[in-house]
Amino acid sequence: MFNSGESFEYLECSHCGCLQITHVPPNIEKYYSGKYYSFKRNYNKFLKHTLTTKRDEYALFKKNFLGKLLYKRYPHDLLFNIGKCNLKYDSKILDVGCGSGNLLYSLKNAGFGNLVGIDPYLKKEITSPRLKIVKKEIQEMSEKFDLIIFSHSLEHMDKHAEIIQKISNILNDGGYCIVSMPLKTDYIWDLYGTNWVQIDAPRHILIHSFKSFSTIIKNANLNVKSVEFNSNEFLFWGSEQYKRNIHLEAENSYANNPKGSIFTGKQIKEFKDNADNLNKRNSGDQAIFILEQ
Repeated sequence: MFNSGESFEYLECSHCGCLQITHVPPNIEKYYSGKYYSFKRNYNKFLKHTLTTKRDEYALFKKNFLGKLLYKRYPHDLLFNIGKCNLKYDSKILDVGCGSGNLLYSLKNAGFGNLVGIDPYLKKEITSPRLKIVKKEIQEMSEKFDLIIFSHSLEHMDKHAEIIQKISNILNDGGYCIVSMPLKTDYIWDLYGTNWVQIDAPRHILIHSFKSFSTIIKNANLNVKSVEFNSNEFLFWGSEQYKRNIHLEAENSYANNPKGSIFTGKQIKEFKDNADNLNKRNSGDQAIFILEQ
């Protein structure tokens, strides 16, 4: 992502197809600088904040006509899936690997009031009415929750079987766990191999295939309520940039400078259409799982 110039070795399981880094760097924290996206707080201006809240309310509660219009233009797949979990405003919600808490603040703005975030790389803990963010790992948690969320954070952790078992232990009866993460599929691996943008070495320690994740879910006595593949154009433009040695923070990266990037608007639209087609075939490179006991 940040073009450190280093190389990292991963192993591919011959049985299930997952990828795992062979050696986690001892100084892994250095790869989570202030530039890393999960530690950037979104400070929206008043109008944008208001419209975003309307969009989020529709995603969560399927109400609000203005929010519905905004959602069609600016969807939020994770919030839409959170809305499937039969939550109340006082439901106890844990966001694991929450970074600076952007998702939690969205939930707070939508009316939820029992919110906890944990992140082992947090620089500063936050305590405020209805929300707290602390520097902890999931194995340190003992209290129970109605919803536990991993929003592109599980792949940054090791010992997934232990983590999923822990989740099973700290979910309240009738509770849910949502895992949003990259998935290694045959199509993507054959197309891009080590240039696949979601490898994100060395931050991504273990990247599941559908088969490998299904196995640890079953072993923890959890059930899959639903799976939604939700790849987007990033899959293609990010990987195509890596093929050309253009990192995501480069001056000519599409992320920073769409008009100055190597892609035309037509190509980006084609990337989006291709990603949508992969999602329909359950072959995209990321998915949102809703797990239940």
